[in-house]
This record gives sequence, C-alpha cells and structure tokens, in this order.
Amino acid sequence: MEAKKYLIAGVDEVGRGCLFGPVFAAAVSLSNANEINLLNQGLKDSKKLSTLQRNNLVPLIKKNSIAWAI
Repeated sequence: MEAKKYLIAGVDEVGRGCLFGPVFAAAVSLSNANEINLLNQGLKDSKKLSTLQRNNLVPLIKKNSIAWAI
C-alpha cells in the first residue's frame, strides 16, 4: 500500500464580515524547509507584524510556497 501524502495550508482572514464590509482570506502551503526559513526571516502572526514587515515577507512567501491564493 502506497503512503498518502498531504499538503497542509495555513489560512487567515481579515475584515469585518458581510454586514460591515469586505472580508479577504488567504491560504499558503509551505514545505517544512521553507517554513523554517520564513520563520527565521520573521514570519509570524500577521497581526503582530508591521506593515513594512508584512510587505517585505510577501515576495518571500510567494517565492518559497508550494501554492498560495487570496
């Protein structure tokens, strides 16, 4: 029997909901090695990052992810 392989995606959302405005959601799948690399470069809870930190991580996340979507 062949072992099954799974991808896990991290998901987050921002917004107030349909009654108060738009909601945006994003998902990212990373390999273990790239996850560790991005954590070492400052990736953590987006609400704890400055706008500059988030903006600097965007190209790194896109480049190092298996898949991403907004």
